[in-house]
Amino acid sequence: MREIWIEKYRPRSLEEVVGQKHIIERLRSYVNTQNMPHLLFTGPAGTGKTTCALSLAKEMFGEGWRGNVIELNASDERGIDVVRGKIKDFARTSPLGGAEFKLIFLDEADALTPEAQAALRRTMERYSGICRFILSCNYSSKIIDPIQSRCAVFRFSPLTADDLKGYVSHIAGEEEVSIDEEAVDALVHVSQGDMRKAINSLQVAASLGVHIDLDVVYQTTGMARPEEVRGMLEKALSGDFLQARAMLDDIMINYGLSGQDIIKQIHRSYYELAISDSEKVRLIDRTGEVEFRMVEGSNERIQLEALLAYLTMIGS
Repeated sequence: MREIWIEKYRPRSLEEVVGQKHIIERLRSYVNTQNMPHLLFTGPAGTGKTTCALSLAKEMFGEGWRGNVIELNASDERGIDVVRGKIKDFARTSPLGGAEFKLIFLDEADALTPEAQAALRRTMERYSGICRFILSCNYSSKIIDPIQSRCAVFRFSPLTADDLKGYVSHIAGEEEVSIDEEAVDALVHVSQGDMRKAINSLQVAASLGVHIDLDVVYQTTGMARPEEVRGMLEKALSGDFLQARAMLDDIMINYGLSGQDIIKQIHRSYYELAISDSEKVRLIDRTGEVEFRMVEGSNERIQLEALLAYLTMIGS
């Protein structure tokens, strides 16, 4: 593996971006008019925020885009100094090549401290004539209201199963990777709308140099097969607590899962169980409590076994 596939297959233009059609249409209008406001991209990881920002910059400025664009990651430099230093120094200089403005792309902007965001607000206002900002974040609630009001907000949604399946199959074909249709579906299930996770998982599976089937996908992604988790829950509901506990041991040992990993899969499996809605509500309520206890430092095995015991009591 000489090259990371997520970079090798990153779209080079807005037309190549997978999904997010309503967002691409709005960004395309900015390219056509050669003008844009400050932008705020928000949404889950792996949904195309960084790709859209860089594709917009390339189409807006053409071949010389690097001279008018700076990309910063706020998770690396999150204090007020980066705003007063790098960002302000770049913003105050004139655009190159006859461009109307320069572009500052600030990735993971929700990692900026409140003081840094306050300084950024003033910088955005002062240099808006010659500089535009694109802020990218996972949680818009962590961005202060004065910055949000200065930006056009774009909310990215998780990619659909069809979008993920199509692009993963395209990469597998380009790389001449032998993969089952079921394995592609498993990658879609594992990624949960995150294209980055789907592509990286495919590359890890392909690095083994074998035909990629269902077992290979789940072994390399650190997730248990959904049917195994569901079988464990059904065994507990049937009243066989000891067998359900043994199945929990097998799942955690075979896949190397932590308690927080397995609790997430257990939560997803509830909706496939043949129980009433009121029982599902009770299970989800108890699962949330168990997950909180594990995050706070409780013993994972005891909490998971307590959850299986609760399922056994519900089943009886």
